[in-house]
Amino acid sequence: MLTVPATAQDRRSGGKLLLTDGVASIEGAAGGGLATWAVIAGHETEDGIGGTAHATYVALPDFDLASAGAAVGLLNRVELSYAYQRFDTRAAGAALGLGHGFTFGQHVLGAKVRLIGDAVWDQDTILPQIAAGVQYKIADRGAVLHAVGAAQTANADFYLAATKVWLAQSLVLNATVRFTKANQFGLLGFGGDRDPNRSAQFEGSAGRLLTRSLLIGGEYRTKPDNLGFAHEDNSYDVFAAWAVRRNLSITAAYADLGDIATVKTQHGLFLSLQGGL
Repeated sequence: MLTVPATAQDRRSGGKLLLTDGVASIEGAAGGGLATWAVIAGHETEDGIGGTAHATYVALPDFDLASAGAAVGLLNRVELSYAYQRFDTRAAGAALGLGHGFTFGQHVLGAKVRLIGDAVWDQDTILPQIAAGVQYKIADRGAVLHAVGAAQTANADFYLAATKVWLAQSLVLNATVRFTKANQFGLLGFGGDRDPNRSAQFEGSAGRLLTRSLLIGGEYRTKPDNLGFAHEDNSYDVFAAWAVRRNLSITAAYADLGDIATVKTQHGLFLSLQGGL
């Protein structure tokens, strides 16, 4: 069982409990690997400023996905984040007519605001921490994206997330509703010939703190299916996050992203390194 520091002074100056600020998601916001949570990045509490930087790599049978970025947490209330994603088609690029090693890229600018609740400190209520956020995504390779049916090369995702940590049970739960047009997280543009509209998608996470520094769990994320040329599957992962020390964590996962751009069964290793303060 995890315990909470006893005094208000601890709350202000002691920082967050390990891993209760989540890790960097592939879009740069604090959360799990696939899902964005309501927690705010960094170790700060209500009197401080914190931040994180991350590097993430997902090795799939036919593709590679890499993400790097940083996030700043202000007074445990506001989070600002940035990530750049790079998707390498490797040999599959030639089969798709793009050329061997063709890459897609995307910039993700994020902002999140904690609305009510505190995921950790409100242990005497079932109220979760609830946050609202936006991620503005700008995809590269506009000509190719339009050729495969994408309606836009830049667009915003809006989301509402709820996260709760039960210290007595060492349990972490999160549910997020995302309103998005993004194809393959936005790497293949936004909207499409099948459906040009924004839709509501779900992101769920469940984890258990085995020790103060080790969290295991799983995530599931639904995605829109906007492009006529290729069906888009939902994604899931099974992960372990280890806080090596307060300012360094490593997350490893088995991630299944389903079929991508007509290439079947894309699953493999997810590995992320995060430093924070």
